[in-house]
Amino acid sequence: MQPSPHTPRTTPQAGPQATDPFLEPRRADCPWCGSRRLRTRLRAPDPLRHRPGTFVVDECRDCRHVFQNPRLTAEGIALHHRDAYRRHLEEFTERVLSARAVRRRHRAAAHALSALPDPESWLDVGTGHARFPEAAKEFFPYTSFDGLDPTARVEQALLAGRVEEAHRGYLSTPGNPARLRSRYDVVTMFHHLASAPDPRAELRAALTVLRPGGHLVVEVPDPHSVFAALLGRWWLPHGQPRHLHLVPLGNLRTELQAQGCTILVTDRSAPHIPYDLSAALHLALARAHPVLGAAATPLAAAASALDHTLAPVLRRTRFSNAYRLVARKDRP
Repeated sequence: MQPSPHTPRTTPQAGPQATDPFLEPRRADCPWCGSRRLRTRLRAPDPLRHRPGTFVVDECRDCRHVFQNPRLTAEGIALHHRDAYRRHLEEFTERVLSARAVRRRHRAAAHALSALPDPESWLDVGTGHARFPEAAKEFFPYTSFDGLDPTARVEQALLAGRVEEAHRGYLSTPGNPARLRSRYDVVTMFHHLASAPDPRAELRAALTVLRPGGHLVVEVPDPHSVFAALLGRWWLPHGQPRHLHLVPLGNLRTELQAQGCTILVTDRSAPHIPYDLSAALHLALARAHPVLGAAATPLAAAASALDHTLAPVLRRTRFSNAYRLVARKDRP
């Protein structure tokens, strides 16, 4: 899509300024389609560390891509991937979703992919502690699983035996696509694109490391879930400041087709995570006063129970908070 000829609609600067060493200058156009028709979707603080200032999330009026604007610099991204910050995030996630629930999700995702032809090699991008490869080995016992992640967690996963090779950085980090070219039968990206500085570059790199006929599996938060509009800055996938991009399904499908892929599966139901209300409650209470986040256990338990009770119905509607896409890299 070409940039719109309409008069640019600029978004007032708020929170951290462009002179902040951890923020790039604010951009006036969409990083996905180039349109200058932007609107401010929300302004959100860092709910986990309670630091002063807010981050701005814009939405393109033309392609509906949602992105942080101004965006974190490379130094800012590194700051928010530090192990201490990641541990804080993981502790928060464990309050919202139990470790057992996370294991069930990974196992269900692996089971859903068990219809794929038996792959020899599989790369899980944004793998973290490689919990997905650990679960997937039950369904793919003869597959070699490697992991890639910006943090040291992937190296810990290697030591724990959950992956056979560990790669640091982003998939599009210079050198990675060439070094891993045509090496994998499957590449998975579960909730990785949202925190990638350049999601398009990550997709191109994924297709580079895939063999012809290989499969790319992408799961991301759906920026146009009804929960995103209802909960605003308290919707967990808005995830400021760590989430830089939220890509709509139509944009992702069109991009992969343009890169020579065939879309095999589009699923909005199974990827839905029942945590919208309980996570929003935790974030709001913690923002009001950090002690409240841990003290409101009965209320949080009630919100979590409501999330799980409603999930079988909501996952079949536009309330679903994520989607999964399976694409095949066509042979030349």
